[in-house]
Amino acid sequence: MRVLFAAPARQWDEWAPALTAACPEMELCRDGAPDSFDALIYAPGYPEDGATLDFTPFTRARVVQSLWAGVERIVTNPTLTQPLCRMVDPGLAQGMVEYCLGWAMRAHLGMDNYPQDGVWRNGVVPPLASGRGVTVLGMGELGRTVSAALVALGFRVTGWSQSGRPVDGVEVLPGRALPDALHRAEILVSLLPDTAETRNLLDAPRLSLLPKGAVIINAGRGTLIDEDALLHALDSGHLGHAILDVFRQEPLPADHPFWANPRVTVTPHIAADTRPETAAPVAAENLRRAMRGEPLLHRVDLARGY
Repeated sequence: MRVLFAAPARQWDEWAPALTAACPEMELCRDGAPDSFDALIYAPGYPEDGATLDFTPFTRARVVQSLWAGVERIVTNPTLTQPLCRMVDPGLAQGMVEYCLGWAMRAHLGMDNYPQDGVWRNGVVPPLASGRGVTVLGMGELGRTVSAALVALGFRVTGWSQSGRPVDGVEVLPGRALPDALHRAEILVSLLPDTAETRNLLDAPRLSLLPKGAVIINAGRGTLIDEDALLHALDSGHLGHAILDVFRQEPLPADHPFWANPRVTVTPHIAADTRPETAAPVAAENLRRAMRGEPLLHRVDLARGY
């Protein structure tokens, strides 16, 4: 099969060896006639001249395999008619688990309450994890994996998704029960995608539903949170802290108020990177499935946006 590597040129040296090792029967190309390709491996930023990729000439392509978990920058392309698959791989999921658990434990234990300044403080002993309510917004592959890890540590975990589809070991509330999910969230973990339904989901009225002192960990998409409302909730003391890995504009501008707010921790979109060594086999499996006419893994519903 002939496959176009439709990703920024800087990623070629990192990805090409892993992809060709995982799928040696593939001819991986950086350019060529669009109608000569059986599939595309795609990442935003291609083409690098800033133009929007026109998928129309790729008449033979049976699949567009994204290298990213998020596909909001692809599904809005009106020329995309080929099947699109998002990236869900073990390394990405493990990276997200480690990020969310690390920050959740830091918030749970109050690790920032003890500056090393020579002052002995009689701190408040935190409850055991079983006494701490954690809500996970978004119960897709990543949400389910993170929720399972939180449950394994003993946290009282509530999941929330629009469908409310059951997940083993976690009580999942449906869309209409968002207020209840927020009420339970001493720690709120957001892993939601960017869709019309999720944008500004956490506005001022909904942020006010969180318990006083609640901590937000947003590793989903920056569009989920109304930034002004979040800053107000933090500055008023209603919310304790926000750990933010995703933003409406990335890189986050140097003059953005998040940088200067002591109740905000900014991380540079590092929660769950796609690693070639674990992602390449997933891409290879989908390429083979496409060639055989079999159901694809993690196919995106273009109408829903994920």
